[in-house]
Amino acid sequence: MRRIEGGGERFELIIEGSEGSHLRGGPENLVYRAAQRVWKAAGIEPVAIEARVRLAVPPARGLGSSATAIVAGLMGANALVGEPLSKEKLLELAIDIEGHPDNVVPSLLGGLCMTAKAASQRWRVVRCEWTSTVKAVVAIPSIRLSTSEARRAMPKTIPVSDAVVNLGALTLLLQGLRTGNGDLISDGMHDRLHEPYRWRLIKGGDQVKQAAMDAGAWGCAISGAGPSVLALCAEDKGMAVSRAMVRAWEAAGVASRAPVLNVQTTGSQWQPADDE
Repeated sequence: MRRIEGGGERFELIIEGSEGSHLRGGPENLVYRAAQRVWKAAGIEPVAIEARVRLAVPPARGLGSSATAIVAGLMGANALVGEPLSKEKLLELAIDIEGHPDNVVPSLLGGLCMTAKAASQRWRVVRCEWTSTVKAVVAIPSIRLSTSEARRAMPKTIPVSDAVVNLGALTLLLQGLRTGNGDLISDGMHDRLHEPYRWRLIKGGDQVKQAAMDAGAWGCAISGAGPSVLALCAEDKGMAVSRAMVRAWEAAGVASRAPVLNVQTTGSQWQPADDE
C-alpha cells in the first residue's frame, strides 16, 4: 500500500493472481473501508492510496480471505500515517468491520486465539498454545462455496445436547493442541453444530475427509464455512495426508492443492514496499 496523488476518495486496487480477478476497487472494497476507518478513528484527513494485493488466501474457500483484506487495510493505512492507532484499537475496528471476531483476531495477532464478548461487552482475547509438533494440512479445492450459502444450510435451532458435546470436545482439542496428544485432538474434532449440515454442500468432501484419516490424520474438519478441508496430524504424516486429500478430490473431479502449514504466531506485520 502506498500514497498516490489525488483526494481521499481515490483508491486504486491492483490484484496479482487470477484468484482475485473478480475483485474491484471502490467504496465497498474491504481494504478501502478498513483504511477509511483508521483515518476516521485517528482524526486524520483521508489520503489517496494504491493497494497492491497478492492473494495468498483465495476467496470463497472458507479460509478467511475477508479478514486478511480487512487486516491489510487497517495495518497499511495505520502505517502510512505514522501508526497513531494501537493494535488493540485496530483489533476493535477489525471486529466491527467483519461483524464477528472469527479470523480477524488470529489474522492480526497470530497463533491460536479464543475470543468472547464478556459481560462488560468488551471483547476478550485469550492466546492458547499450539505445539509445533501438530501440523495443519489445508486442502483447498478449485470449487467455491459462499458463506451465505453455507449459513442457509444451518438449522435455526440446535439441541442443547449437541452444544454440550461440542463444549466438551473443545476442552479436549485445546489440550491436544497444547501437548501434541493425537488421541485428544481426534476426540476433540467431532462436531455436532455445523458439519452435519454442511458436508453435503462440499463435492467430494466426505471422501477427502476419509482419505485424510486413512493417511494418518488425527482429525479432519471443514475449514470455516467450506469448501476447504482442514486436517491435523503429526509432523511426519503431513505430506502423506496432503497427497491423499488431493487424490481424493481428483477422484471426485475437483482440482485442489493441500499445503502443509505451520502456525504463524507473530501476527500481522507492516513492511515497507520495495519502491518506498
